[in-house]
Amino acid sequence: MSLARQLTRLLGAEAVSVAPETLATHAGDKWFASHPPEAVVFAQSAEQVSRLLKFANRRAIPVTPRGSGYGYVGGCVPVRGGIALSLARMNRIKEINFADAVAVIEPGVITGVLAAEARKRKLFYPPDPASLNECSLGGNIATNAGGPRCLKYGVTRHYVLGLEAVLADGRVLRTGSRTHKNKTGFDLIGMFVGSEGLLGVVTEATLRLLPLPPARATLSASFRTFRQAATVVQEIFAAGFLPCALEIADAFTLEAAGEYLGKMLAPRGSAHLLIDLDGQPESVAAEARSLGALLTRLKAVNAKTAVGEAPRVLDVVESDRPYETERGHRGAARAARGPRGIRGKAAQKIRLPDRVLRPRGRRKHSREHHGRELPRGPRGREKGLRRA
Repeated sequence: MSLARQLTRLLGAEAVSVAPETLATHAGDKWFASHPPEAVVFAQSAEQVSRLLKFANRRAIPVTPRGSGYGYVGGCVPVRGGIALSLARMNRIKEINFADAVAVIEPGVITGVLAAEARKRKLFYPPDPASLNECSLGGNIATNAGGPRCLKYGVTRHYVLGLEAVLADGRVLRTGSRTHKNKTGFDLIGMFVGSEGLLGVVTEATLRLLPLPPARATLSASFRTFRQAATVVQEIFAAGFLPCALEIADAFTLEAAGEYLGKMLAPRGSAHLLIDLDGQPESVAAEARSLGALLTRLKAVNAKTAVGEAPRVLDVVESDRPYETERGHRGAARAARGPRGIRGKAAQKIRLPDRVLRPRGRRKHSREHHGRELPRGPRGREKGLRRA
């Protein structure tokens, strides 16, 4: 009996597909690794996942869990064939509780949808991956996703309070609780978050929520050199500021992202900083003024400030430029089949100026580590880069 027929008898015809277009869709993620599965299963409950894994475990059939397929690390690529287990249909928000400040969700819930629903209740889910409006929370848990706000708020691991997961042999495990402080027993949640489905399949998660910051400001500044911008990052921290998000990008990255999105994301310059603040209106306004003055003293070019409410999660508005830039970086890198290293990064706090590569070093690094060079401009230099 074929695998598809066995799965249909086990789970029902609506849960199984071997259509060529479905197999192709579930063969890869948003990068370029790809390998087709033999069948795709669309689970709708933990009980179905348990039955499937018991079946596959007894027959030594590989199973690759999958969320929305918007990752760039190959974690959902079924490299050994077998069964691709889609959790996209498990997309219910079971509970958002203001009193406990928690959300109980299924793994197929889109991250941006949870953030928007929490915001309606004056609650805040901070992790904001670049594919916020497409990626699933199950995928975020599997990869320990972060985003620009990780500078202040941390990554997905810091918001998972409890998990229901199905182990490889089909047993169902529940770990953690609803309490924001739980120090009892082994940290099994810490093991599962970031394990990319290796330890089991998450079928439910209890997530920590925070009070929604009522105000936000975004500062934008260009600099003549990338090293100058990197030094300014250190000065911002030295002055006692902890932004919600702080992204640094060079001219090459901004130009590539702008071409991909069809519009310029920042004023022209060799490097650009995007600084996000959030909190109470009075403190945000005061911090924005102080940071603006600091940027001016440090010889920023085209420094601008926008002050407003916390952003709408499902729309890219003017004050969401840091997030739009991050998404543009990813799209541009994929379209160019270039190294992931060209995109902007949430600024690292440790010795950032010493980690900056000069243009000549970038070319050598790109050639040696990625087997390709960055595109040259009309004068033979790396496009968009100037010598430091």
